Amino acid sequence: MTNTKEEAARLVEQLLAFGLYNDMIRNEDVVFLRNQLLDLLQIPEPWENCQDIIDDGMPPTATPILEKLLDYAAEAGILPEDTLVYRDLLDTRIMGIITPPPSQIIDRFNTIKKKSGVEEATDDFYRLCQKSDYIRVDRIAKNLEWDYESDYGTLKVTINLTKPEKDPREIAALKNAPQVGYPKCLLCPENVGYAGRVNHPARQSHRTLPVELGGETWYFQYSPYVYYNQHCIVLSQKHVPMKLSRKSFERLFDFLDQFPHYFIGSNADLPIVGGSILNHDHFQGGCYTFPMEVSPVEYTLYLEDYPRVKAGILNWPMSTLRLECDDSQTLIELAVEILNKWRGYSDPEVDILSESVDDKGQTIPHNTVTPIARMAQDGQYQLDIVFRNNRTSPEFPLGIFHPHPDIHHIKKENIGLIEVMGLFILPGRLQKELSAIEEILMGRDAQNIEELESEDHPLHQHSPWICELIEVHGRNNSREEAKAILEKAVGRKCQKVLEDAGVFKTTAKGRQAFNKFLTGAGFTL
Repeated sequence: MTNTKEEAARLVEQLLAFGLYNDMIRNEDVVFLRNQLLDLLQIPEPWENCQDIIDDGMPPTATPILEKLLDYAAEAGILPEDTLVYRDLLDTRIMGIITPPPSQIIDRFNTIKKKSGVEEATDDFYRLCQKSDYIRVDRIAKNLEWDYESDYGTLKVTINLTKPEKDPREIAALKNAPQVGYPKCLLCPENVGYAGRVNHPARQSHRTLPVELGGETWYFQYSPYVYYNQHCIVLSQKHVPMKLSRKSFERLFDFLDQFPHYFIGSNADLPIVGGSILNHDHFQGGCYTFPMEVSPVEYTLYLEDYPRVKAGILNWPMSTLRLECDDSQTLIELAVEILNKWRGYSDPEVDILSESVDDKGQTIPHNTVTPIARMAQDGQYQLDIVFRNNRTSPEFPLGIFHPHPDIHHIKKENIGLIEVMGLFILPGRLQKELSAIEEILMGRDAQNIEELESEDHPLHQHSPWICELIEVHGRNNSREEAKAILEKAVGRKCQKVLEDAGVFKTTAKGRQAFNKFLTGAGFTL
């Protein structure tokens, strides 16, 4: 039981011991921090043995300690409601107390970088963000993950369970919450230390590092729900919208010069083909090898004006040009030329139009790129340019080069940087839905398949797909067989997502159209 103040006081000591063990706090600060925690949790006095360091098995994260403290807070009436939103607001406030302030974090990073190198420094910062519970390690571990062997190599598939569905009390709280314009978005630097509210996450344990890119101050941080190892976000100091330009490419390579063990990329800067946040300029990076990175070059290209550049088209469903050179400035010049050429390019035979005019007579641009930069193993700068187009049509109102309607029951959201490179982040609803379909394929759900046709049925959107699966695999599969069937079937859908989103298809016609653009941009085959 955690409903006594004495037990809660003991948990405070466990948390302080956790902070000491993980180099988050120093002995000189323990009394000061203890008093802050006691005040926050309305505990009148510390545990009677508070002078003894508690060491009864240090957990890998603070989550087990925090969960018990939150249970106490709920029982003591400290939480307005015992919901995930209010629990997150409080546990972040708790961890904010024992997370070092920004100045100490920055000094620590720079000290380790100078002594042991930037890779050691990022490892330490990443570990601190995990220990502070800013990165929700325990929730991330619940994600479902598997590999799918596609026609283009191994795709990575993840069902994201880190953001559970809101319960009715949380929905009601959101409806009644006042609209506040601070911080302006989830990426603004002003989020550091922010208390949060029911419609904006608490960020007291959030820390960033200043980095200089293109002569400007940007900030380096980790994503709280990392999708891959050391998933970082590099964000502008200013709340300005995404806009790809020469500056974007300069910043990519400036970052690589400072963090050569990371990749860095930018979402496209147009709706439909861009990421979920277009109103704040940012990049994403990390220490991870994506499927696209190891995709082979299908055929090489040559550039008379850039003899030092190696170029080739990847065997990848997203239309990707890979460039390599030992000089980043050369790649920047070439990338700007290619971007400008692509922005004005049209080929109606393959549904590519550079722009259109809306009902108000305004010109709407359609062409952009998703650039990804990294250091190759041979020390060369490597830049992947993925060509994107966000046109819509009556047949495909959500996007011609977007997941088509037959995929929407699996993936309907924008295909951003992460999916472009072959790592799929699928919605959490699929956990329950795939589990129910698994029961059908095992013959354990005796319901009539015709019932799926009802729009009220929870599996209605999967109805045609389920019928196809039954026709091929029947309804007498073991659990292991049913699980394998569904993982492969979802993987095929993910491959189809990339094929739909590719502007130049991997067919003979698509490659011919791609080569037409490339030769116009100065490449020879």
